[in-house]
Amino acid sequence: MKKAFIYALSAAFWLLLWQGLFVLIGKEILIPSPLSVFERLFELCLTSKFWVAVGTSLFRVLTGLFLGTLLGTFTAVLTAKSPVLRALFSSALHVIKATPVASFIILAILWLSVENVPAFTSMLIVLPAIWANVEKGILSVDPMLTEMGKSFGLSKSEVFFRITVPSVKPFFSAAMTSAVGMAWKAGIAAEVICPYRDSMGSALHDSKIYFETVDTFAWTAAVIVLSVVFEKLILTLAAKGGSRHA
Repeated sequence: MKKAFIYALSAAFWLLLWQGLFVLIGKEILIPSPLSVFERLFELCLTSKFWVAVGTSLFRVLTGLFLGTLLGTFTAVLTAKSPVLRALFSSALHVIKATPVASFIILAILWLSVENVPAFTSMLIVLPAIWANVEKGILSVDPMLTEMGKSFGLSKSEVFFRITVPSVKPFFSAAMTSAVGMAWKAGIAAEVICPYRDSMGSALHDSKIYFETVDTFAWTAAVIVLSVVFEKLILTLAAKGGSRHA
């Protein structure tokens, strides 16, 4: 209850600050009021267009997140076991990590069809974060524990699920905490730069073109809420999956 109260106070503070800026500036085209944004978000939620856009963007972002997590984990396993592969892949992954998201989006537009750009961009942004953390987790596994497990007659799968997975789990969870947000940001940014029909990024693009600031804030709020919800959901599923094998 205390934690919830603190969060409520924090939310109230930022809403009051937002309302104060709205009153101070006095121009809704620059900063709309919180009430008008929430009213517009509610109106959007009652339309089929909103949910089609949410479903389209959600599918692309989650596809990129899944592929980035899969490739990042696979690469981490390879580089953790081979110094040669670590030297080979690490430079490329560091380049990917340092490259601006806009550059990936522009290149992806040249290489792929428009509808595949958001998923591809999300995948590339997620991959280095997953790789770095999972590799660190694998390298942190105590070899003495592994040997002890083998000496007690545990099979390779039992050693993996009872020793390796619990050791890597905190690193993986930390990676996913940032990866979900990064995937959403990259995916929506790709949809804004190369707008594709019936998507949240396309709606943001249109609201910018027509100077519909309230819509811009409303769609942005929807993106933030979805990002937080799915971050919590994915981390909860990961935690349950890890505890099931513990």
